[in-house]
This record gives sequence, structure tokens and C-alpha cells, in this order.
Amino acid sequence: MSGRRAPTTPRWWFEGDAPPLWARLLAPVYGILVASRRFGYRKGLLKRTHPGVPVIVVGNLVAGGSGKTPLSIALVEYLQRAGFTPGVASRGYGRADEKTPGWVDARSEPALVGDEPLLIALRTGAKVRVDVDRVAAAQALAAAGCDVVVCDDGLQHYRLARDVEIEVQDVRRRYGNGRLLPAGPLREPLERAADCAFRVLNLGQPEGTEVVDPTMAAGCATGAGREWPMWLEVGEVRPLVGGRGVPLSAFAGQRVHAVAGIGEPDRFFTMLRGLGIGVVPHAFADHHAYVQDDFDFGSALPVLMTEKDAEKCRAIARPDWYAVPVSARLPDAFKDALLARLPERG
Repeated sequence: MSGRRAPTTPRWWFEGDAPPLWARLLAPVYGILVASRRFGYRKGLLKRTHPGVPVIVVGNLVAGGSGKTPLSIALVEYLQRAGFTPGVASRGYGRADEKTPGWVDARSEPALVGDEPLLIALRTGAKVRVDVDRVAAAQALAAAGCDVVVCDDGLQHYRLARDVEIEVQDVRRRYGNGRLLPAGPLREPLERAADCAFRVLNLGQPEGTEVVDPTMAAGCATGAGREWPMWLEVGEVRPLVGGRGVPLSAFAGQRVHAVAGIGEPDRFFTMLRGLGIGVVPHAFADHHAYVQDDFDFGSALPVLMTEKDAEKCRAIARPDWYAVPVSARLPDAFKDALLARLPERG
């Protein structure tokens, strides 16, 4: 098979192994670089720029997937229902020419704009701007009539001044061993989390199912405010070649090939197994560009894939390939608390 498989997360990050000496030696160097950059912005030595409309930044401290894109989609949809005209700023990781900014809409090619920005545009209909320079992206959105900007995966992009920061965390993995890269998974020290107005815990399962710690479902007081649960709910499974959707439960008791090219593929496989589906897992690197040979699995089973992967596979799809859409669900109290944090509109 020619496809690039998902890179293996170092065992010492989340599985209790001792980090190797080289990683322990490099981590303090990385920490000095991170601290120096943050000090420069905090003291005004490096300039922050605000686009003139409220900015909500969604991100995480841990390298890898945590559920930022489903949360960004949910935030945009909620803001739309509340009467705002939100826009989304994204770097567009994995696109062919990351140096060239651009607008994203339903006609965009995922290879040119990035898979996550395209998914956000398709799901929300909001204006989406991809640009390595998140400040320029936010300014373009404000100039295009957006009255609030949601920055997808921008917690460490300090040059963009922001009004609200939301940290997303995988409830199963948390902060791993609590060490900085490369000795651990942390992009920034743990104390950075205290600056975020909200911490959203991705439970990765439908509301009402048993969670790892029941207290998380109600939200528990923390030094950074409150922890809020986020459930991922599955909509109708849709054939990539077109046609009517079917409930995911229709695959219960069957074996399927499950394809995931996301930051944390096991989350997708675990969700399917929890619904009684026999999973043959196929994990690819995040933002993987699929080719036909990637699907030479050796057995003729239905293929279920994440919605993000599906947008890159429609041109090579077969009739028994299906996209599994996932939506984030959050407590109403979280949404109210978010609105209360936004500046008053003039």
C-alpha cells in the first residue's frame, strides 16, 4: 500500500515511559524559546494587532488533535443563531501553497485551501480565510463584514490580539506526562492554561453515555474558570458518490474499513466500536492527500471515514464509501458564558 500511515506518537508522551535523554535535554531549550517569545508580547516588545472586531481563539496546549475543528464549527453556528456574522481565520495546514492567502467556499479544492477550512465552510456557510498570518486573515474577515472572528487553532499565534481564549483538551489524554516538547506533548507550560477563559473537555462520545469522570459532565471549578464538557454526536452517514443518508446504526454488527487522517485517529475508531461496529482501522497522517492505492485493503467491506477525509476522496470514491459527520454539543450555559465575554456591539 502506498499511503503514508499516521506517525506514531512517542510512547513517553502519554504511556508512562521515561523520555529519552536527548528529549529531556532539548525540552529546556524549547521552553526558553517559548518563554522569550511570550515575554516579548507581554511586555510590548513584540506588537499585537487587533482587527477591530471581537476575536475568539480556539486552541490547545498539547500537540496533536483534540477536537478544535468540531468546536470551531459549533461556535460559528451558535454565533450565527445569536445574530452575529462570524468569520473563521485559519492557517490551512497541509494546503499546497501555504504562503498564498485565500477565501474558502464550497467550490474550493481541499488541496489548495486545506481540509479543515473547507469542512468549516461547507458546514457553516460562514466566510473562511486561510492565511499563515492570522492577523491578516482576521483583518480581511472584518473588512468583508464579519463582526466576530473565530480563529481555528491559534492559541500560540500571539501577534493576533484576542478577546476570548478557549483551550480544548482530550479528556482521555489530558496533558500527558506534563512535559514540554519533545520530552512531552506540551507546546507551552501548563500554567499557560490559566490565561484561557474556558477549558473545553472533549469527551468524544454522545451525551448521556458513561464518561471517564462523571464530574466532568457538570463542569467543575478550576483556577481558569470552569471546565465544560463537549460531546461529539454523529449525524446521518452519507455516501460519497451521492444518495440518501443512512443512520450509522445501520452498520452495527458489520465489519467495515474505518479511515481516519486526523490528529487522533483512535478517537474515531473507538466511537465506531462503541456503536457495535466491527472496525478494521486504517490510520493516516493528519491532512493526508489520498490516492486510490491507499484503499487497496484486500477485502470488500464498506468504508467509513471522517467527514474531513471524505472531502478529499470524492473524486476516487466508490458506492460503498461513506462520510461520518460529527457535531460538537455543548451545554447552553457555556454558550451564554461565551456571549457574556464578548465586548458589547456598538
